[in-house]
Amino acid sequence: MEITPEIKERLKQLEEKYTAMGQDMNSYLDGLLHSKVVTYWDYIKLDILLNLQTQKTPFEDEYIFIVYHQITELYFNLILHAIDIIADDVNLTAEKYLVQLKRINLYFEQLVHSFDVMIEGMDHDQFAKFRMALLPASGFQSAQFRMIEICSTGIDNLIHISARKQLAKSEDIHEKYKYLYWKRGATELATGRKTLTLLQFEKKYTNKFIHLIRDFYHKNLWEQYAQLTPEDRANEELIYTMRKYDVLANILWPLAHYKSAVRYLQKDKADIAATGGTNWQEYLPPKYQLIMFFPELWSEQEKEDWGRKTKLDEFMNIK
Repeated sequence: MEITPEIKERLKQLEEKYTAMGQDMNSYLDGLLHSKVVTYWDYIKLDILLNLQTQKTPFEDEYIFIVYHQITELYFNLILHAIDIIADDVNLTAEKYLVQLKRINLYFEQLVHSFDVMIEGMDHDQFAKFRMALLPASGFQSAQFRMIEICSTGIDNLIHISARKQLAKSEDIHEKYKYLYWKRGATELATGRKTLTLLQFEKKYTNKFIHLIRDFYHKNLWEQYAQLTPEDRANEELIYTMRKYDVLANILWPLAHYKSAVRYLQKDKADIAATGGTNWQEYLPPKYQLIMFFPELWSEQEKEDWGRKTKLDEFMNIK
């Protein structure tokens, strides 16, 4: 094979790269000779991926239930990846912020629409049976979604509406953590006590959540926006995209859950307890929680209407 000028130039660039690292280029070339050719199935670990679906029951639609939730967690992971890019950028601009936030919105749109797999894609009677083998596990225990919330806004915006006023001047993160809105969604319907679902969740993730709240206190999505130049903060496309994210994450996503819960957990007028005993009737409807990542971007009327409209375009007039 002829050593063309292009190959010589690349070898020169490689030598400069490894010399700068104090490494011997020839050793890396030897390693390249012995390394295996990359295949699609090895690169994405396909065999491992397709062996992560372990059913608890013989009902075939449980397989759908498992795969769907695994896909959801992978999307959450992509969202957190994009948030990290925004949070860690010390030279952030509106343009760079937009690139990642548009990706986040794309992921959330896929998630919202994907819930039809749960709503229409499973047999109702099968779900009613295999769900009992999953107690007390619940989708409520998705730590990645809680991490998305923590990394998107200040903790004050995630406190249950009933406690926001009393904690407004508090600087105690541990105290505020006690009143995060989602904890109300994991209380026993009859007694108001914490469910086993919540107790397990807190035991595993509380320290991680507290650490994340501290870590993102000054670099969550709102804080990163606030630190942009006045010109970038006035960027209408960025404002629109942030508002869209708020609607997708805090209205349309919980409404999709609510629609699924009504189908599978409510029969006639008698409500069936959710898998983890969660108080889904009061927890899932966004009009009861009034959770907004960016309340500063919404008018008072829009805040009053929060969760009472069910279509994206009804919220998207820039104010």
